[in-house]
Amino acid sequence: MVRIRPSEVSDRTAIWSFLEPVIRAGEVFALPQEMTQEAALAYWFSPSHEVFIAEEDGRVAGSYYIRPNQLGGGSHVANAGYLTDPAATGRGIARAMCAHSLVRAKERGFRAMQFNFVVSTNVRAVRLWQSSGFEILTSLPDAFLHPSEGYVDAYVMFRKL
Repeated sequence: MVRIRPSEVSDRTAIWSFLEPVIRAGEVFALPQEMTQEAALAYWFSPSHEVFIAEEDGRVAGSYYIRPNQLGGGSHVANAGYLTDPAATGRGIARAMCAHSLVRAKERGFRAMQFNFVVSTNVRAVRLWQSSGFEILTSLPDAFLHPSEGYVDAYVMFRKL
């Protein structure tokens, strides 16, 4: 069973334990692979981000943040970032976080959610977002430099709430 709750300061160590390998791999986030722990956690816990934790059997198995995608006239559209512990892959953690984020976005008054930059080679994520009602609006050709695949497309994905 997955339990999702607001993040606490004490969760930062657990988040870093699986955020670091994802950043170092450089395959799914457009973040510098050499990013320091301090910089990565400052990004994840940015003041504009509301951060949540997914727990499985009392252990942190994932995290997501939600924020306005834009300011001003675009602030009614949410944006989110998701991170699952690789040890928990395939157990529904990301699906649970996505479902929770859609409910939370609606509670906060957002009218839609947009993912600005989904790396096309992240096939599991693309399929999950599509099965959760997101559509690929456009493909950004060669927008992401994948460490082993070279230049690959990134998608803009969108869903009304």
